Amino acid sequence: MPGVGLAVATTSASFLSAAAFSSALAIPLSGIPVSILSGLALKNTNVLPPSLMSSSAAPGLKLSTTTLLRAGIVCVGMKLSFLDLLTSGLVGIPVVVSAMSAGFLYIPWASQKAGLSKELGSLLATGTTVCGVTAITAASPIVKASKADTAVAVANVVAFGTLGMLSFPYLAHHLFLTSPGCGTFLGVAIHDTSQVLGAGASYAQIYDNDAVLKIAAVTKLTRNLFLAGVVPGLAIQYAPSEKSGGEKDGTKAPPMNLAASFVKYTPGFVLGFVGASLFRSAGDATLLHSGSAFGCLDGDAWKTVVSGVGTTASTALLGTAMAAVGLSTSKESLKGVGAKPFLVGGSGALVVGGTGCAAIKTLEYAGIFV
Repeated sequence: MPGVGLAVATTSASFLSAAAFSSALAIPLSGIPVSILSGLALKNTNVLPPSLMSSSAAPGLKLSTTTLLRAGIVCVGMKLSFLDLLTSGLVGIPVVVSAMSAGFLYIPWASQKAGLSKELGSLLATGTTVCGVTAITAASPIVKASKADTAVAVANVVAFGTLGMLSFPYLAHHLFLTSPGCGTFLGVAIHDTSQVLGAGASYAQIYDNDAVLKIAAVTKLTRNLFLAGVVPGLAIQYAPSEKSGGEKDGTKAPPMNLAASFVKYTPGFVLGFVGASLFRSAGDATLLHSGSAFGCLDGDAWKTVVSGVGTTASTALLGTAMAAVGLSTSKESLKGVGAKPFLVGGSGALVVGGTGCAAIKTLEYAGIFV
């Protein structure tokens, strides 16, 4: 309880601070990355008794970074409806796939060339290409990343995602000819969901175009859906090698069964994430067909359920997990980080955004985005 209570208190204060800064600066600021920064500050400024951090709080902090984190990712699935993808997201899938592919090819390569750890490279690639902090928190235990690598990857998302949120609405308006082009660019080139929504809201306010906000949100949720495939893929990549008897005898080992490996290494929380998304989609479908979700919840009630689980619960759980990551990371582990991770993360963001931009321009000139 001491560790969980400390993480909850830290994230609560962080969300209040983020809300105050957002109101004062008129810039959307997510409390989740603020939570990890607050945890780092508390851990490394001797504000809390060392005995609390080293013994009493340790079990609860570990629980927060494992069980509570996984529960938060499952809850995120309630945000994702396949109906949204089918109605307004299909046209953007080629853009999402091309941009994500470029990121997953470039960032690990650049990380290796920069001398970064394989684990940090995977976190930078996943956070930049999929869904920001949520993807990093999902991938971190799978690749067995250190707390320091997780903190650095989150810092990249905060830094470059915030820059994109502030500048890309203006850039999109001048680069693209259509509302789908602008919205898809914001949804594919900015890291975190809150940052995408902030950029979309800014565009809607500046240029009086609400369609861009909706398209940006659907594009971002389409990216989030790929989490269900990326995490098992990383699990297979980082799985310990299993040598067969044939290898011991000098004969060639049988080829890997990818389907079996996918099932074996798919974490339970990813299945929960997909299950929550399917549940959301089924509720939306029954609401659309009969006027009530699952025959018992009207539109307002279903919206309350979706918001309570997909937004309120997921945000609280992920915020608590990120606060616990910060509270578990000492400054000694961050020494010598330097600028390389941020050079790789920044250049990776440019590659992902640039590839998305090129794909969108192609679709616009082809008359697909109108």
